[in-house]
Amino acid sequence: MANSGSAENKPQSRREERQQALGFLFERLFRDDSADEVFEDALEARDERISSYAKRVVNGVEEHLAEIDEKIEAALKGWKKNRISKVSLTILRIAVYEMLYIDKVPVGVSINEAVELAKSYATPEDASFVNGVLGTVAKDVKKKE
Repeated sequence: MANSGSAENKPQSRREERQQALGFLFERLFRDDSADEVFEDALEARDERISSYAKRVVNGVEEHLAEIDEKIEAALKGWKKNRISKVSLTILRIAVYEMLYIDKVPVGVSINEAVELAKSYATPEDASFVNGVLGTVAKDVKKKE
């Protein structure tokens, strides 16, 4: 049933919007297409309504990727970024973007939501890892405020 503007296709919560951003950012890891092309494909293929928050996060992560990855790498203890699962890395990127660029989202909320995403889309070990990395990033972000 095609209903591109219906409420039933619209994410209902910020958590669902983060899940949507996670899906798009994860997909971008495997495609050379632009974020706009991925959004367009989602609209055409899945009749998916894309939230403005998910678009903001996807575009923001891509725009600030070098800085975000730098923060993540600085917080890794005994790990290299390329050893992190792609799902966990994508979750970390979303949370770090929120911490750095979205003032209306408290740091604790970004961390909690990232841990919940990791629990849903990765493993319990990944959730603990994400929590630890983001706790370190949060300390660094608070020092600079």
